[in-house]
Amino acid sequence: MSSEADSRFMRLAIALGQRGLGRVWPNPAVGCVIVRDGVIVGRGWTQPGGRPHAEVVALAQAGPAARGATAYVSLEPCAHTGKTPPCAGALAASGVARVVTALTDPDPRVTGKGHMMLRAAGIDVVEGVERAAAAQANAGFLMRVRHGRPFVTLKLAQTLDGRIATASGASRWITGPQARRRVHLMRAAHDAVMVGAGTARADDPDLRVRELGVAHQPLRLVADSRLGVSATSRLARSAHESPVWMLHGPQAPASARGDWHCAGAELVPCALDGMGRLDMADALRQLGARGLTRLFCEGGGGLAASLMGAGLIDDLVVFSAGHVFGADGTAALGALGITGIGPHPFELVGMQRCGADLMHHWRRSDMLMDLLTKR
Repeated sequence: MSSEADSRFMRLAIALGQRGLGRVWPNPAVGCVIVRDGVIVGRGWTQPGGRPHAEVVALAQAGPAARGATAYVSLEPCAHTGKTPPCAGALAASGVARVVTALTDPDPRVTGKGHMMLRAAGIDVVEGVERAAAAQANAGFLMRVRHGRPFVTLKLAQTLDGRIATASGASRWITGPQARRRVHLMRAAHDAVMVGAGTARADDPDLRVRELGVAHQPLRLVADSRLGVSATSRLARSAHESPVWMLHGPQAPASARGDWHCAGAELVPCALDGMGRLDMADALRQLGARGLTRLFCEGGGGLAASLMGAGLIDDLVVFSAGHVFGADGTAALGALGITGIGPHPFELVGMQRCGADLMHHWRRSDMLMDLLTKR
């Protein structure tokens, strides 16, 4: 098989794996394609809840045709027995002649062992095909395993002059229906959606995915150090239907904790920073320890500034609308105290029109290095 064909089939495996984003945490979203004599005989991706794995799904589809075939897997097949037997063993038992992978799994239970198991079974193993693309597709899993926190996407919907509300506080709707629909698509591809206490109080959001016919909902999180958001809010009233986690500090009153617990929310205690606000680095570590891999932050300005100031934004998605609110409007980001201009911290990934609005997507410049190395 040529290197060009290997890359083509691996890109397909990566794309298949992305179908699981937002639904497989704490597992990686893996794709697998099985090819025999240039024809795809099986394909699969990690199923909701993380089981079965992509390789098992693809092998079941391929059946006897897997013997002598090549399996393309976007992450090293697992080599340990957990809730299911190891996928490296399943591939070996199927009789595949060759396995091509994109990434070595950084999970210490697996790292290199899956490849070793395959080679010990006499299978030709090729590693590192489309490595960068696979790392970006599974950025959440890699970030959690390597750095103990989820991958964070910050979404801003703002005017041309960077405002998210008028001087009177009006904020609905800055962007149009096409942009809002795109935001719902993004929510569906993340494990959790988070807002700050100010946004939760001002907008009383629901934060669920609507009008897309999806069969799952992301977790809904509020960063609220004092648990000042009302336990009669829309989030609280629907917590028994769709999970809500409240990130709070040690000063949150016992009465508020009890109210949110009774509403059905999970309470996540977090440390405070030097200014008495939630320490967002610690908050993300708490979420990573609970298995979250991909977090979609929808503001507001204070929370966004805390994450940005701590260097915790990995992807930045900005929707710019044709409004101008002026300096007396509310800024999209709170104060950051920046006094000098250095190298660009973000690089442009792409931009496109969404109805009457413009969406531009930026990525932290050193993000790929962070995904592929442990600092």
